[in-house]
Amino acid sequence: MKIDRLRARLDDIQQARPWLAFPYAVIKKFGADSSTNLAVLITYYTFFSVFPLLLAMFSILGFVLHGNPHLQHRIETSTLHELPLVSGPVPKHGSVAVVVVGVVLALYSGLGVAKAAQNAWDTVYCVPQTDRPNWLQKNVRSLRLVAVGGTGLVATAVVSTSVASGGAIGLHVGFALTILGIAVTLVLNTALLAIVFRWLTSREVSFREVIAGAAFAAVAFEVLQAIASAFIAHKLKGAKATYGAFGTVVVLLSWFYLQSVVLLLAAQVNVVKQDRLWPRSMRAGSTEPRRDGPEETGSSERSA
Repeated sequence: MKIDRLRARLDDIQQARPWLAFPYAVIKKFGADSSTNLAVLITYYTFFSVFPLLLAMFSILGFVLHGNPHLQHRIETSTLHELPLVSGPVPKHGSVAVVVVGVVLALYSGLGVAKAAQNAWDTVYCVPQTDRPNWLQKNVRSLRLVAVGGTGLVATAVVSTSVASGGAIGLHVGFALTILGIAVTLVLNTALLAIVFRWLTSREVSFREVIAGAAFAAVAFEVLQAIASAFIAHKLKGAKATYGAFGTVVVLLSWFYLQSVVLLLAAQVNVVKQDRLWPRSMRAGSTEPRRDGPEETGSSERSA
């Protein structure tokens, strides 16, 4: 049939061209691993970890900005305005109790995010259940991920947002300095994500084997952040007016899901590249490249 011949021709074209074959292999493995379901689980825990974190952050800002109403007003109308659900006034006085409760709840929810991400990465890397960490090991690894990864990502996000909105709070940031800030953020995020990607899987992988996916995720996050202000502000405003709090929840869940998908795509980039899982055929019932992963050789080792 003409359709079958056309499909075969397109398959031959994509397999013969690495710039087509590699992305297709990533997308195909993404679907084969049911990565959308894994992203949903990560999104669920992320959503519930954000609110106590924002609660603690607001109270900390109350301590930092106390006695400086001018700077407080500038931040309320600029930097904080970029964050979803954080458009109200900063409290004039911080509360130690609120900070403690917020941090504890955020830590508990963050552990759920880390454990869901570990399960997702082990699924992507096809790590057998027998080689995955037990309950205690998984919680210890999760604490490390939350402490290092969570803190690092928040810090780089603050740096990037501050550079992007510096002019709005009275800082005269030139074009060259803005570009430099973006470049520094990309480098920091790539290094941080590479560390986190190594820790997320029970399979032992080197820094070199995860750097491609980390760079992909860092660039994707920078692009998402660049369009987030206009997109979220517009959608969130319309959602609030039409659906109220329910619309806000839908927009936030969609945003977190998109970020989770980007991270899992980055993980798939690393696995496809490391295990040479490309090119892959578009034909039904075709023989796929043999995977030389640890689950086949029996040489799986857990990372420290």
